[in-house]
Amino acid sequence: MAADHRADSYMFSVALVFGLLAAIPAAVESIGVGYGVNGNDLPSASEVVQLYKSTGITSMRIYTVDGNTLQAVSGSNIGLILDTGNTELANLAANASSADSWVKTNVQSHQGLSIKYIAVGNEVPGQGGDPRDILPAMKNVQAALDKAGVSGIKVSTAVNSAVTAGFPPSHGIFNASSASHMPPIAQYLATTGAPLLANIYPYFSYKGDTTNIRLDYALFTAPATVVTDDNGNQYQNLFDALVDTMYSALESAGATSVPIVVSESGWPSAGDGTVATPGNAQTYNQNLINHVGKGTPKRPGAIETYIFAMFNENEKKGNDTEKHFGLFNSDKSPAYKINF
Repeated sequence: MAADHRADSYMFSVALVFGLLAAIPAAVESIGVGYGVNGNDLPSASEVVQLYKSTGITSMRIYTVDGNTLQAVSGSNIGLILDTGNTELANLAANASSADSWVKTNVQSHQGLSIKYIAVGNEVPGQGGDPRDILPAMKNVQAALDKAGVSGIKVSTAVNSAVTAGFPPSHGIFNASSASHMPPIAQYLATTGAPLLANIYPYFSYKGDTTNIRLDYALFTAPATVVTDDNGNQYQNLFDALVDTMYSALESAGATSVPIVVSESGWPSAGDGTVATPGNAQTYNQNLINHVGKGTPKRPGAIETYIFAMFNENEKKGNDTEKHFGLFNSDKSPAYKINF
C-alpha cells in the first residue's frame, strides 16, 4: 500500500513490541514491517533502522528506495523487500540498460544489504503503471542481477486481492481484468522459484461488503468456522480465505509450486469513523502475528508476512484511513499497545 488503496480492492512501547515479536511462533520465517515515508514529520532513516532493531523487527519493505535509506539499513541484518516503484516499470520493461542501472544503483553500490526480494511493481494498475510492463521488467531485472553476478535475490511483483475472483477459496482464479498478465507472471515465478508477493487486507474486503462479511471474521475473532469450502477446508478468518483464494488462482494458472509471501497486511487505527479504531487495529495486528506461523487450511506452515506500516503518514493520499496504518506515530511513540 505504497500509495492509495481502493476500498473495493479490497504498538505499543518498545518493550511491548519486543515482547510481541518474541512471542511469534518459532516456525515463522519472518515478520516484517513496511517502511512508508509519506510524511513531513518522520524520523530520519538511521533512527528508523534503530527502531526496527530495538524492537526486534527482522524485515523491512522499502517503497521509496534511496541512498540514505539503503546506507542506514546497510549492515543491520534486516531482510529487505526493495520496490522498483511503478513509475519505473515502463523503462525497466523497455530497456535492459535501465534494469542494469537500477541494479547497479540500488543493489551493487551498497554493501551489507540483506535483500530478499525485489518487487517490480506494486498493485499495478491500481497504483499506476501498465500491467503489460510487469513481466518484461521482471525479466530484465533478473537478467541484470545475473549479469552483475548477484545471487540469492528473488524478483517478483506485489499484487492485491483485486486480481482474483471466486468463492469459496477453492474456486479462486485470476479474474478477467488480470487474466492476460497474471498467469504468465505466475508461470515465470514457477521457473525462477520466486514467491508471489501478495498484499492481503481483510479491512478493505470487509469495508467493501459489510453485508456479507462479518467484522469478527475479518479481525480473527470469529468463535467458530464461518466458511466451509467445497473441498472441506474450514475458514475461521478472512485472512486465510483471501490467501487461499490467491493460491487457488496460482493453481488455476499452472503455478502450483509458487509460494506466497504476504507483502502487506494491516488495519487502520483511525479515519473511517466506524471500524478503523485503535482497538480493532490492535486486535487485527496482534492476531495476525500470532496466526501466521500456522499457515492456511490449503497451505499449512509459516507464512512470511509484512505488516503495513511502521508509521502513520500524514501526507498519504487517498481516504483518511491511509494516514493511520502505522504501528508508531511520527515521534516514535506507539500508536496503540498490544496486551499479552
